[in-house]
Amino acid sequence: MRYRVSHETAYAYDELVSICHNEIRLEPRETARQRTRVSSLVIEPQPAATHRECDYFGNPTHFFTVEQPHHRMLLVAESEIEIAEAAGRPDTPPWNELRADLAEDLSPEGLAARELSFASPLVPIADAFFDYAAPLFPRGRAILPAAVELTQRIHADFAYRPGATSVATPVGDVLAAREGVCQDFAHVQIACLRAFGLPARYVSGYLHTRPAPGGARLVGADASHAWVSVYCGPAGWVDLDPTNDLVVSDGHLTLAWGRDYADVSPIKGVLLGGGEHTVEVAVEVSPLVAID
Repeated sequence: MRYRVSHETAYAYDELVSICHNEIRLEPRETARQRTRVSSLVIEPQPAATHRECDYFGNPTHFFTVEQPHHRMLLVAESEIEIAEAAGRPDTPPWNELRADLAEDLSPEGLAARELSFASPLVPIADAFFDYAAPLFPRGRAILPAAVELTQRIHADFAYRPGATSVATPVGDVLAAREGVCQDFAHVQIACLRAFGLPARYVSGYLHTRPAPGGARLVGADASHAWVSVYCGPAGWVDLDPTNDLVVSDGHLTLAWGRDYADVSPIKGVLLGGGEHTVEVAVEVSPLVAID
C-alpha cells in the first residue's frame, strides 16, 4: 500500500516567545517493509537554523531554532509512504532459550536487541509486571505466541480512556488502574516483556483506520499511535498493537522507535517566554494506491 500522511501541530502562546530551540521526529523512518517516497516539513515562523541527522536508534531527527518573536508556531509534516504487508507469523524459539542465547550473543544485532531488555526512563523493571504476565510465559513456550496472548490480555483487561492519564503517569499506576491510551498500553506490554528479560521497543507512528462496510471514512479520524515491537531471535522483530489486539500489518506506518515514549516524542524543546500555551494536532492518513 501507499499512503499520504499529513501531521499538523499548532502552538498558541499567551505571551510572546522571543526564541525557541526544538527537536522533532516527524519524518518516517525506513524499515525492511517501509519506504518513504516523499517527505517535507514546513515550519512557521521561518527557522533561523535547521539541521537533520539520525538519532541513536536511527530515527530521522530535525533540530531548528526560531529567533523571530512569535505568539504562534505551526509545523506541517507531509509524507508519502510505501509499505508492504507483513509476512505470516514466523516460528520462534522458546522465550527462555531466546533470553539465554541473547546473553551470549555478541553480534551487533544481538547487542542492540539486548539493550532493549533493560529498564528505561518510563518503563521500570518491576515484579507487578512479571506477575501480570507470568501465566502466559511458562518455560518452553515460544516467544511470539506468548507475546501475542499478552497483547490480547492487555486489550481485554484495559479500558481505552483518553484523559485518564498523561505523559507523566507512571506505568505502574496504569497497570493498577487498568485504563489509559495507546502510549500507556505499549508501556505496560514493554514492561511485562522486559520483566522476563526479553527485548521490546516502543514504536510511534500512525494507524490508518478502515471504516465498517458501507460506512464512510471520517476525515481526520486518523491519529498518532503507539505500539510494541518484540525481538524474536532469528525471526527478527515482530510488531504488536495491544490497543487494537493486532499483529501489525500494512495499516501501521512507523515514525520512530526507542526504549519508550521519551525517546520518540514528536516534538520537544526549550523556549524563552510564551507563558501558558495550547496545542492542536491534526493527523490525516490517506491511502493512495495498492502496490503490486
